[in-house]
Amino acid sequence: LCRGGLAERLCRLQNRERSAISFWRHQCISDVKVPSDKSGVLIVKILEMFEECTIQVAICQQLEQSPAMHSSEDAVISAGEPILKVLFARETAAHLKSRPQDVIHIYPPWQKLLLKNADVPVIMNTYFSQKVLLGQHSETREKTHGLMKMLIKKNIVSLAQTFRLDDLDDELHQESSDNQVACAPQIHNNCDLKQHPLAWSTVNDSLLEMVESQGAVGWREVQVRVVIQRVYCLPAREGYRSHVQGNKPPMSNRGMFCRLCLLVQDAYGMFSEVQLQSLSSADDIEQYFRRWEGKFCCLAGMKILQRTTRGRSLGLFSLIDSLWPPVVPVKVPGQSQDSEMVTTNLPPPSFCYILTVQSGEIHVEVDEEEQISNLYQPPAVHGLKEILQIDGCNERCSFWAQVLYLRLQTKHSIPINQREIWLFVTDFTLQNVVHTTPKVVAVSVSASCVLSTEITEALSVASRLVFFRDALWGNGRIICVERTVLLLQKPLLCSAAGADLSELTGPVRLDELDSTTQANSICAVRGTVVGVNESTAFSWPTCGRCGNGKLELCPQDRGLLYCSQCSEVVISPILKMQLEVFLSCPSRSQSTVKVKVWHEMSFGLFVLINVLLSLQSYEVQSMLGKEVGLLNCYVHSITSHPNCVGLEEIVLL
Repeated sequence: LCRGGLAERLCRLQNRERSAISFWRHQCISDVKVPSDKSGVLIVKILEMFEECTIQVAICQQLEQSPAMHSSEDAVISAGEPILKVLFARETAAHLKSRPQDVIHIYPPWQKLLLKNADVPVIMNTYFSQKVLLGQHSETREKTHGLMKMLIKKNIVSLAQTFRLDDLDDELHQESSDNQVACAPQIHNNCDLKQHPLAWSTVNDSLLEMVESQGAVGWREVQVRVVIQRVYCLPAREGYRSHVQGNKPPMSNRGMFCRLCLLVQDAYGMFSEVQLQSLSSADDIEQYFRRWEGKFCCLAGMKILQRTTRGRSLGLFSLIDSLWPPVVPVKVPGQSQDSEMVTTNLPPPSFCYILTVQSGEIHVEVDEEEQISNLYQPPAVHGLKEILQIDGCNERCSFWAQVLYLRLQTKHSIPINQREIWLFVTDFTLQNVVHTTPKVVAVSVSASCVLSTEITEALSVASRLVFFRDALWGNGRIICVERTVLLLQKPLLCSAAGADLSELTGPVRLDELDSTTQANSICAVRGTVVGVNESTAFSWPTCGRCGNGKLELCPQDRGLLYCSQCSEVVISPILKMQLEVFLSCPSRSQSTVKVKVWHEMSFGLFVLINVLLSLQSYEVQSMLGKEVGLLNCYVHSITSHPNCVGLEEIVLL
């Protein structure tokens, strides 16, 4: 705040005001009795209450007196005084906890406002107010009512209504139009009031209006109707583990805790992320988005967890930007609604509210029988070739690809559950092109991306066709981050956007090693053996049944090997090896190509190596000059000084 400016002076005034109110309330509690000084005190009896724009409005009757021996029901009512409309701030209303028939003493400096063309005066500045309990009957009634929740009617008043900006004829036309996405303010006919308690409350269609009218503490008797654009899981914070309801463990993502989330959009185009409860298993997320995405839902019992902006949540807003602009016209606050309104010029949202549920409240009511909303935007599926040609940065993309090889990040300083997973994928658009684009693309799966058990188990066994939804493309990389979903089945609702999504029919081809090959990729290698690194070569026996590489000497016969996993003597062990060979490759003639060979090999030259190793002897000279066919390799490193390429032979899924 500017020193000595109006804002600083106002802030000081508000602080003094809060201190004065707290001190006055403390005095009232200490004195027990009602303050004896009655000069200027306004005594009213509450007849009716409601809430409007976070202010509690009480329709009251002024009392001439409040006798100490009578209850509030017996208080004398002045017939000459008009009805008063008393305004209580939210903090004052929470302190009074008043209800109809209560008697309130309002101490100075209260003010009376006489409105033009209105018969009822308005009483403001009611911070110094006290509820009076007179007589045994009132005390008993107060204790009884204290156990009951007081439901106060809330009037939702929009700014457009306040300034009379809405055109009634356009509103009627909009509600009757089939092409509009405005949420109807009522529960559908197929919802029974007994089955859906939310139907008793008021339904709104604006997230921003709900936040402004209900505040951050929570929505009580009002709900908002929105469209579910995306369903996904987010890793929960460390502190969330203590908030898991009951003993039911949440969904596990590589050892992390996760919770179900919804990205919703209202009739005005505003987005909000709703963080719901934890899931009992990793397989539950698929059924949620198949049942919920594109459907209308009503939110109630929400509270604001955070108001975030683009600078704070780049990942969230990259997803929001992929859903912007809306596919159909949306409402514009303060303007008459026109079905021909152009939505392409609307500015994208600059902020978003993160909502969470309140314990014990009714949270989300999804109408699964309703048709898909016109506002819903299914993921636009593109071919990998088209994605690689996108010029933008931090663009969300969805594609359908074959996973050929999986590799875990090998940094030992990072815990296993926090390491990246690299998936090397391809599709029809990459396999049927010339050398302008690579035939295989590396997709990085960050630790923040939630993987279901079905995905991890399937990819550990064989090559699978996987649907990547809302992955992030930028700086030449495809990354699966928060809010990215991997599926084994294509969603029912998705648009192909003209991409060629034909499935692979023939064998998969890899790019051959050449001058354009980059580190952290896979390629095919052919060349001639020019050297062997004998210092790093070693071999070890493994069990022929289970593949266990930690065999022991048999206790009964020290000449035999014993497998502790099979609990049997190994009759026919398989000899495995590691060996580094140097190749001369025509496609990379200026580089030294070093290939690390692991385990058991059955390709050309390495069949000979296995045979020689099994005899416990081999001649290096016999391998020099041997031609090596196409080997599938992972590129570890490429250096220019010295000019060397480090490869490791791999087996594709």
